[in-house]
Amino acid sequence: MDEARTGQPEGAAGEARKVPTHELTYLRLRDMVLFGALTPGQPVTIQGLIRDLDAGMTPVREAIRRLTAEGALVLHDNRRVSVPVMTPDLFGQLVHARLAIEPKLAELACPRLTPERIARLEGIDALIEPAIRAGDVQEYLRQNHAFHFTLYEVAVASVLEDIARSLWLRFGPSLRAVLGRYIENGLPDRHAEALAAMRQGDAAALAEAIRHDLSQGFAQVREVLAEGEDSPLSGMVEDQARSCRRTDPAPAGH
Repeated sequence: MDEARTGQPEGAAGEARKVPTHELTYLRLRDMVLFGALTPGQPVTIQGLIRDLDAGMTPVREAIRRLTAEGALVLHDNRRVSVPVMTPDLFGQLVHARLAIEPKLAELACPRLTPERIARLEGIDALIEPAIRAGDVQEYLRQNHAFHFTLYEVAVASVLEDIARSLWLRFGPSLRAVLGRYIENGLPDRHAEALAAMRQGDAAALAEAIRHDLSQGFAQVREVLAEGEDSPLSGMVEDQARSCRRTDPAPAGH
């Protein structure tokens, strides 16, 4: 399940390998962004992140620097950081890029899939439906991410995979912010179509299944963005603008 990127990698014998503190801090902060622990537009203080991540100033600043360079965080002048809010223009760019890259990764992965890897993907997918029934948005996002990147890493296309990871960092927080309204009524599991294509070894069908799966999430965010000023994402834009104007210290944490 994308172990090398979760902050809890394991060695071949199952024993935890030591990860450098700066890398572990980056991975933890990245996951906070990716799975919605930080709300888009809501500022948090660097001191709050130091406490929440249980890390020192230097590794936290380095993690913020890396995530800012990846476009996943915005650093403000008043020692706060925030996740960028989604705008229609940014949304359009992300949709275009993801639909170009991720189906291609799936297509490249298909001929490399082994029965063992397909079984692993089936196991991950089996955890998604319970998360939907429980209304657990973060668990749903974690398992959905694991499903996609357990597939994509088989493509052995590091440039495309790295771009896809960066795009998910930019898209994930907004999906988390709007998903609550959908998960209460259940979400269709589009992975069954992808798994069927994997078993058949049909690369074109797998690429199309991934395209359909992505489009579901895009439609949810597009619907919220279309609400304009009534959209929860619109409120986040004002929150972020206000945080940039403020100079008084924000409460630590988030």
